[in-house]
Amino acid sequence: MAKVPTALVAASGLVGGYGVARWTGKRQLGGAVLAVAGAAAAQQWRKQAGGTAAGVLTAAYVAAFAGSHPLAKKVGAWPAVFGVTGAVALASWAVADRRG
Repeated sequence: MAKVPTALVAASGLVGGYGVARWTGKRQLGGAVLAVAGAAAAQQWRKQAGGTAAGVLTAAYVAAFAGSHPLAKKVGAWPAVFGVTGAVALASWAVADRRG
């Protein structure tokens, strides 16, 4: 079975979590998507790049989620989500995915 890149898992969690919350009107459901994808990415980050890198990338994932809220007030919701998602995906690729 092909391994899914961690950058894609993290990006799916951020974009998917927001999309699910927006389209269903249920923030908790979006949060569940965000949390499940974040946990899956963190597990892969630990396996691929070690515990320290996984901790840093997990912190970046959480910071991206939190930072998208104030950023959305300036640039709009979807541009904010895509912007922070791109940053997390790039960091994930640089730290974990390009090694394998």
